[in-house]
Amino acid sequence: MGTALLGLDASELLSALGPGHPAFRGRQLYEALYRRRVSSWDQVTTLPKSLRDDLVTRLPLGWPEVAADYSSVDGTRRYLLRLGDGRTVETVFMPEETRDTICISSQVGCPVDCKFCLTALMGLERNLTAGEIVGQVLLVAARHSLAPGSRQLNVVMMGQGEPLLNLPNVLKATQLLVDPKGVGMSERRITVSTAGIIPRIAELGQADVRPKLAISLNASTEDQRRELMPITRKWHLKDLIEACRAYPLRPWEKLTFEYVLLRGVNDTDADARRVVRLLSHLNAKVNLIALNPGPGIPFETPGPERVAGFQSIVAKAMPCFVRKPRGRDIYAACGQLKRVAAEELVGLR
Repeated sequence: MGTALLGLDASELLSALGPGHPAFRGRQLYEALYRRRVSSWDQVTTLPKSLRDDLVTRLPLGWPEVAADYSSVDGTRRYLLRLGDGRTVETVFMPEETRDTICISSQVGCPVDCKFCLTALMGLERNLTAGEIVGQVLLVAARHSLAPGSRQLNVVMMGQGEPLLNLPNVLKATQLLVDPKGVGMSERRITVSTAGIIPRIAELGQADVRPKLAISLNASTEDQRRELMPITRKWHLKDLIEACRAYPLRPWEKLTFEYVLLRGVNDTDADARRVVRLLSHLNAKVNLIALNPGPGIPFETPGPERVAGFQSIVAKAMPCFVRKPRGRDIYAACGQLKRVAAEELVGLR
């Protein structure tokens, strides 16, 4: 079988079909893949059957396969998706009253060794292709009948992986997701989260089509961040803040800073005041995340009073929200994506 079609644009699709096909065949296939979300050649009814019969034997569409899925008591669904080479990634669907959110992965595993994250224990296996990134969105949207035009749909690249270390594929996937002739999402509804890859932050800011930017901060001092996020040894906190100051925000946009609260480590009032000083000159908001625990993670979750106390200090200076944990009972919450199997869930709730 040839290269998977998912992730290709209209001109690339036309080339994949082979010589002798009119240009509109590429556009027809593009619309079928991204707008109509077809998952088999039988559904590509705009192409002649004789052509489909030929293509089915040599060009896979490239949809991921659901290897397993888990349902949370709060309605969250965690999908373990098998890719074409047999590797797996995780995708999480979080429905709410007025909107839906899909949390997708950008790499198989993650090379950024954050000490409070289960995914870090996997290490990095490989980058995802643009098609494998988009495929997560299309599969979840098809399974749950989601349509960007009829209800607010958010996509957050906060699953497995460091998206900015796979920036070309992340940007191509974003272009396919926001194309009105394709999936038809809004750039305002797509967010990419980084641990702080400073050169890539600047590169992201130069892209014509790009998601919103979120920064995983998680510490209020250089030394503290170096202990929690070893990436700080290469890209220092002060330089990260300077890169954020230089980032070209669009008129409607704020930077988001994510801060995982660890009991007795980075959750004091003094930490909160230092966070305010760090971010005071930025057009930013802060999302607080009380640690989602997991086996092998040497930290504890702070109590709700401590979370509220931290929030109250930061909120006096800038918008500050506490992110409600979703899917914690099925290991689908932020920092918990490590391909935990069904039998491992028993006793971990």
